[in-house]
Amino acid sequence: MPTERVRGVRAAGACLPALALALALVVPWVAAQAAVFQSWALENGARVVFAESRALPIVDVAVDFRAGSAFDPPDRSGLAALVQHLARTGAGGLGEEEIARRFADVGAQFAGRVDTDRAGFTLRTLSSRAERSIALGVFARVVQSPDFPQVPLERERARIAAQLREEASRPGILASRLFFQAAYGSHPYANRPLGEAEGVRAITRETVLDFRRRHYNGVSAVVSIVGDLSRAEAEEIARQVAGALPPGGVRAAVPPVASLAAAVVRRVAHPAQQSHIIVGVPAATWPDPDHFALLVGNHVLGGSGFSSRLFTEVRERRGYAYGVSSTLQPWLERGPLQLSLQTRKDQTDEALAVLRTVLAEFIARGPTSEELAAARRHLVNAFPLRLDTQRELLDAAARIGFYDLPLDWYSRWSKQVERVTRADVIRAFRRLDPERLVTVVVGAPDETPPTRAR
Repeated sequence: MPTERVRGVRAAGACLPALALALALVVPWVAAQAAVFQSWALENGARVVFAESRALPIVDVAVDFRAGSAFDPPDRSGLAALVQHLARTGAGGLGEEEIARRFADVGAQFAGRVDTDRAGFTLRTLSSRAERSIALGVFARVVQSPDFPQVPLERERARIAAQLREEASRPGILASRLFFQAAYGSHPYANRPLGEAEGVRAITRETVLDFRRRHYNGVSAVVSIVGDLSRAEAEEIARQVAGALPPGGVRAAVPPVASLAAAVVRRVAHPAQQSHIIVGVPAATWPDPDHFALLVGNHVLGGSGFSSRLFTEVRERRGYAYGVSSTLQPWLERGPLQLSLQTRKDQTDEALAVLRTVLAEFIARGPTSEELAAARRHLVNAFPLRLDTQRELLDAAARIGFYDLPLDWYSRWSKQVERVTRADVIRAFRRLDPERLVTVVVGAPDETPPTRAR
């Protein structure tokens, strides 16, 4: 669609963001497949990753920092999330409403994001210089010059406290919280991203400013840019949105994750009708040499939905749960492999026994040749859907920059999957000791009477 027509839509009303998003969702895979990632550094140490994509008159930008919940101080849990959110409530002299209005006036879409490792901001704007320059001007203020006004800080602390109270009764959230506490102990990966009530209450504007000084700097920053612009224009944008950040010192690091010394079991009574079960262990990093073996193995184990081994054994053969799955979350340090399901309280222990048995057998013997071939085929065939929009391409660029992945990580992705052998999967999964797992049950507190034999 020509740029002029998109401008006409914007002038007619406020429907441009929805239209731009709809257009991005239908960009053919060919555009993403042809993208080539480039990288360079700014003078302050910020890393930039850029991919030119001319399929739409749109530019997507992200700026991420090593400032996720893993960097929360022990007595200020929730600080990372609060700092990230507060940046949009006032920046460079602009108030919260003015920031939102200026983005809306040019049809730009702004968002924040925070997870275990990173925190940052994203922007989607038209590539035409007039609209782009307004959107980027506001975005640069939010990224580089937040004001952190006191009134929004107090409001957000109250909002988080209310959310924590609401979540306290939800069994799935409680199970996840207990899992991370048991799997990571005193390691910062045990931190709850939203924080704990006592830690959030202790956050002051001074602690917010101190956290920002330590983590929002050039050496910590990754700027990702994808869209309808040249390398020279991308360089200009990177300098505008991150060039004024202070250089910072040594890039913040997450300490290594220690292996579990023994199995850990946490059972908590809950009035919910079903038990929520999570079994798992710290497992994978992004640059892990066994990354693709773990990826393929997890697909066979429980990541492939109806065709997974867990689904076959737990749901189809025994009917213990409507759904069962395994997820693998690579992080800077070892993120978790988690097997999870919900089941009736009276069959909790039977379902849990099957879950543990399936995992132990998979660690010992790995996938069958047929399972391996099907997993590789499915992953390769489905790979285009991972990068079939410009926004997903932006996420890929951000991942490359943040986790120090090779620039050709995604262009080689399918070949890496195809090279995974059964021996590779067995070797990778044997790093996980089935005798040293974390097991969390929220629902049935103690061993329950077994149901009929199956």
